Amino acid sequence: MNFELSEEETMLAGLADRFVADRYDIERRRAYLAEAQGFSRENWDLLAECGLMAAPLAQADGGMELEPGAIVALFAALGRGLVVEPLAESVLVGARLLLAGAADSLADAWREGLASGAQRVALAHAEPGQRGNRAWVETRSQAGAEGVRLTGVKHCVPAGQGADAFLVSARANDGGTGADGIAFYLVSADAPGLTITPWRLIDGSVAVHLTLDNVVVPASHRLAGGLDLLDQIMPLADLARAAEAVGVMQRIFDETLEYLRTRSQFNTPLGRFQAIQHRMVAHYCALEQSRALLNLALVGGAERDFAQAVAGARAFISDVSLSLGHDMIQFHGGMGVTDELAIGHGHKRLVLLSRWPEEPLAKLDRYAGLAA
Repeated sequence: MNFELSEEETMLAGLADRFVADRYDIERRRAYLAEAQGFSRENWDLLAECGLMAAPLAQADGGMELEPGAIVALFAALGRGLVVEPLAESVLVGARLLLAGAADSLADAWREGLASGAQRVALAHAEPGQRGNRAWVETRSQAGAEGVRLTGVKHCVPAGQGADAFLVSARANDGGTGADGIAFYLVSADAPGLTITPWRLIDGSVAVHLTLDNVVVPASHRLAGGLDLLDQIMPLADLARAAEAVGVMQRIFDETLEYLRTRSQFNTPLGRFQAIQHRMVAHYCALEQSRALLNLALVGGAERDFAQAVAGARAFISDVSLSLGHDMIQFHGGMGVTDELAIGHGHKRLVLLSRWPEEPLAKLDRYAGLAA
């Protein structure tokens, strides 16, 4: 089987590489993260001009409906560049979920803005106690004459700062405890009763905490599909997260390998010590296994097979990426944790990717459940 990049995949990876070369180094990355929303709006607009906001969207929504292989090529390149702009959360999750579930009139109102990058929506689904169980939703919805009233808390919404609206999951008061009673509602960021509290994640990006106190939205802002739709949307986003993690792993592995070739102790390059060689070989093997699992996901047939392969890849990559990051820091010594080197930046990003939107064990449980 041929795993060489197609022409489209090569083009996307090259586009991302040029963007990184022109716009990124560690100093500028730190400056982008320091902005209020945790990334550069100028970079966001530039990525939109390159068509990367629209490309993953369905053709009916003005996109190219990128194949999974193209998603892997693009996000692996973005990972190598340690790019902080939230394409996965804002486009692969937020925009795709809204356009897939919204009524025609609502989708029409948002389609152009989302495809051009002028507008962003963020998924607000995570709640305290959820721990990988997507059906754990305590936010409540109550239909009334004025619309639907939402009350509850969403404790972690990545890329939520500066978003124009949120896709909030809520359970109808008579919706029981299973997945059937859950629906998503489009809530404007300036809706009365909505409190947005930003906070920093481990990698320096900005998430928000939402408090909904009797927030009223029109009934037409309810998305069709509920959790079933989210389950359809998430595998492609998870594939992008896995590809980004592999790109980050490759970046910090390569930089560490170069460091071990040039840094000496006891008049000998560090890379000549057998114990270090063995550990680097183990991490190289883990990198190749991670890439193989991404390729396995690309050759899946049915939708369920694809979701299963992605869940398995994420479970494995979440585990080995943390081990790799720890050792890359260890080999650099104290310098590895400084903000002046890419190693610490990359490892913190790997920590976040390994635990979002669920813990590694939850990913493994999801893989086992899909495989059963």
